[in-house]
Amino acid sequence: TTRSKYESTGKSIKLNKLPFVPEKKVDRQKICKEIFSLQVTSLKRRIMKTSGRPVIGISGGLDSTLALLVAVKAVKELGKAPSEVVGITMPCFGTSDRTYNNSWLLMETLGITAKEISIKDACLQHFEDIGQDKNDYDLTFENAQARERTQVLMDYSGKIGGFVVGTGDLSELALGWCTY
Repeated sequence: TTRSKYESTGKSIKLNKLPFVPEKKVDRQKICKEIFSLQVTSLKRRIMKTSGRPVIGISGGLDSTLALLVAVKAVKELGKAPSEVVGITMPCFGTSDRTYNNSWLLMETLGITAKEISIKDACLQHFEDIGQDKNDYDLTFENAQARERTQVLMDYSGKIGGFVVGTGDLSELALGWCTY
C-alpha cells in the first residue's frame, strides 16, 4: 500500500528545543539584544513621526512587560522622561493578585505614567446587553474582556494624542491574530 505524505512512518525524530533561536547562550543573548534594539529603533521612529505618547495595556505578563521595556528605552533614547509612556492596567474577572501587583510594581519601578481602569462594570453591562450569562466562561466571556481592553487603550490614547503599542507575540501572529 502507498502511504500518504502526512502519514507517520513510526520513526522518532529529534526536535530542536529552541528552533527559532541559536542554541548557544552567548549567540542567543546577542540575537535577543539585536531584536530588542530593532524594536526600540522602530518605536523611536514612530514616536518621532507622530509626536505621540506610547500607551500600553499592562497585564503583569511577559508580552506587556517586553513592550513596556522597549517603550521606556525608546523614550529615554529620544531624551524624554519615562513618564512619557502611559501604562494602563485593566483588572477584570480573571486578574490575579500576582499579575495585578506585578503590573503596578513594573510601572512604578520604571517611572512611567500609570493608570488603572477597571473594565469589570463595562463587561458586565455588555453581558447584560447581549444576554450573556456572566457565569458562562465561553468564548464570548473571554472576547468581551479583550475587546473592552482594546477600546479603553484606543480611546485613552486618542484622548491624549498618543498611540497604542500592541503587546502581541509572534506565536499569536502566526495563528493569525494578536492582542492589541
